[in-house]
Amino acid sequence: MKNTLTRVRAECGDLPFVIKRDGTWLCRGSPINRKPMVCLFATVLQREADGSYALETPAEHGKIQVEDVPFIAVELEWSGHGNQQSLCFRTNTDQCVTAGREHPIRIRHDLLNCEPTPYLHIRDGKGQFPLEARINRATYYELVALAEPGSLQGRSVLGVWSEGVFFSLGDLPAGREEQ
Repeated sequence: MKNTLTRVRAECGDLPFVIKRDGTWLCRGSPINRKPMVCLFATVLQREADGSYALETPAEHGKIQVEDVPFIAVELEWSGHGNQQSLCFRTNTDQCVTAGREHPIRIRHDLLNCEPTPYLHIRDGKGQFPLEARINRATYYELVALAEPGSLQGRSVLGVWSEGVFFSLGDLPAGREEQ
């Protein structure tokens, strides 16, 4: 007879963690100042099918709060140009992600002031909601400096190429169409 132990994962409910909009991780209201600890927690961070966030190990599972998205893209390295360009982002947890088909860039515009907020897909979640990094302002300005006019779904846009994929950063004003 084969003896097989099956471990049941403990459901911990709501954990006392919050990831602030600026990327700061809090535990019980205090910042986690040890970056290696934040990076370790980031490896077990999951996005649930309902859009919520959880820390999940083989032994435990518990939900946490995230104010916007869990990661911040803080640095950009690029090589090549045009459709041969490659854009590699480093996150606040030192993960490097190259934008492309599996890691798209998206722009969300604020409903009140129309300000753009750029995001990068980091990894898939358990459902339709991915884990993303918000691209910080300085890095976004670097993207804008690399942008070129293009066309996307019949619209004239300003965008960037990475790994053969064109990502729109926004519509071009009328009269500024691609030359």
